[in-house]
Amino acid sequence: MPLLSAIVITRNEAANIGACLDALSFCEERIVVDCGSTDATVEIARKKGARVETHEWRGFGPQKNFALSLATGTWVLSVDADERVTRELAAEIDRAIAYTLADGFELPRLSSFCGRDMRHSGWYPDYVLRLFRRGNARFDDAVVHERVICEGSLLRLKEPLIHHPVQKLEDALGRMDRYSTASAEALVASGRRVSFFAGIGHGLYAFLRTYVLKLGFLDGAEGFLLAVANAEGSYYRYMKAWLAGREGK
Repeated sequence: MPLLSAIVITRNEAANIGACLDALSFCEERIVVDCGSTDATVEIARKKGARVETHEWRGFGPQKNFALSLATGTWVLSVDADERVTRELAAEIDRAIAYTLADGFELPRLSSFCGRDMRHSGWYPDYVLRLFRRGNARFDDAVVHERVICEGSLLRLKEPLIHHPVQKLEDALGRMDRYSTASAEALVASGRRVSFFAGIGHGLYAFLRTYVLKLGFLDGAEGFLLAVANAEGSYYRYMKAWLAGREGK
């Protein structure tokens, strides 16, 4: 039985999956679950030696739970295709799982936006629970913004997980549209009533929270761009939900 299994879910991640899997070479088992890529994602993953399975998309939580069900390691490390485990983090993970009685670890995530590492704006340190004992944790069923539910004690690692979610402004716009749609669908499904003015209020607050309260202005021009992107994402989430509710009536 392997000690450490890495799981990654993908769709059209040909630009990322190779480097992602290379950074996971210290894991005894690497599993990629794809949901219908039309680029070379699957081919690249197989060439890198990963086990590749396909699974119909039902949301981030269910997709990652399926990947988790395939893992056989004592420990499981969940990463996204646009994340990178550094050599320093890999060494810290090896030490942690060899000498700890904890059941899970939160990793500080350092994300970049349009080429700049964001050390403010609410993006750092962005602790994410990604390393856990198999059998002691699972993902919730959220369609978007899923999280790990872990039974047992948690500790935090020091070395950051590197995250490159937005290389270009166009990436931010596409990401905002996808996530706001998924979040709006979740709002509608919950039965929550959304007013027209909710979008305006949440959008304004998202900007102020990112740029002022979370010191986004210290991240320079990219901090302002991120604050605007967050505001748009929140605004469109509620506006899409409001429009869907109006059409439902």
